[in-house]
Amino acid sequence: MRIKFAVKYTVYLCIFFLCIGKALAQDPQFSQYYASPINTNPAFAGSSNVARGVLNYRSQWPGISGTFNTFAASYDEHFDAIRGGIGVMVMSDEAGVGTLRSTSVSGAYAYQINITKNITVRAGLQGGFVQKTIDFSKLQLYDQIVRRRGFVNATRETPIQEPVLYPNFAAGFVVYSNKFYAGFASHNLFEPLQGFYETDLSAVPRRYTVHGGLVIPVVESRNPKNASNLYPTILYMQQREFNQLNVGVYYGQGPLVLGGYFRQNNVNADAFIFLVGLKTSKVRVGLSYDATISKAQYGAKQSYEVSLSFELRKRTPRRTVRNIRCPEF
Repeated sequence: MRIKFAVKYTVYLCIFFLCIGKALAQDPQFSQYYASPINTNPAFAGSSNVARGVLNYRSQWPGISGTFNTFAASYDEHFDAIRGGIGVMVMSDEAGVGTLRSTSVSGAYAYQINITKNITVRAGLQGGFVQKTIDFSKLQLYDQIVRRRGFVNATRETPIQEPVLYPNFAAGFVVYSNKFYAGFASHNLFEPLQGFYETDLSAVPRRYTVHGGLVIPVVESRNPKNASNLYPTILYMQQREFNQLNVGVYYGQGPLVLGGYFRQNNVNADAFIFLVGLKTSKVRVGLSYDATISKAQYGAKQSYEVSLSFELRKRTPRRTVRNIRCPEF
């Protein structure tokens, strides 16, 4: 998760410390966290009763030069033969107009356990690789500065040429019925090293996620087009000394979804998030807008996000997969 900064130079300073000092980076996250299910919790792999493809894009603080852009693509499906779901995900995160790039490829497996007639547990594992690269030519370092003239001198820092490649793992579980769900996930399980220099022992901090939600019927109907529901949700993340709490609710009436969330970190109130979505039997599209309410709003007023989920093919199961009907956006 990212904690907002007040001015753009702080962003560049953080990128600099990623390169040559001890890294204290946070993982990229989506405001529509349930629209990127495998990224939120590997236990969501195969939790739909269809083969599902998902695309996510986030532009964070586009008003700042050198902003963050995150793209993710995933596929998951439940298979009766292995009593669980399999998912694959590719994520790309760019900071500083390409200065720092992170690309990850991972696979997940989630095993389904039917506890009672109505309650199900899915336990998931995820593993993959992360590659990080830096365009050293785009960095502006302190030893280049000449007073009143700006960045003039050549830096004495050793150029970074080789990318960093490391394995990464996650695990989680989710318990649910057709009325509620609750889960826990741990990412960066073994806190892999991500330093660009041999002497840099910077580790990716372990990240913990607790999440849950309800389905509250407003108008009940056998025809989904006529039914309407309220979906309260909560998500809490902790990554070393940083934390984030998202609380909100969205309303679904037929194909239309409207919602709002409030995000708070360990320092201050962070943002209000507004969501509008459209869902059909084949496709779901979500658009969200983050309105910054912290002091960072003077330099980082807003963020935007788009999600697209689509059915790739119908299942013909020998057994019934108990899909999670609650989280959608």
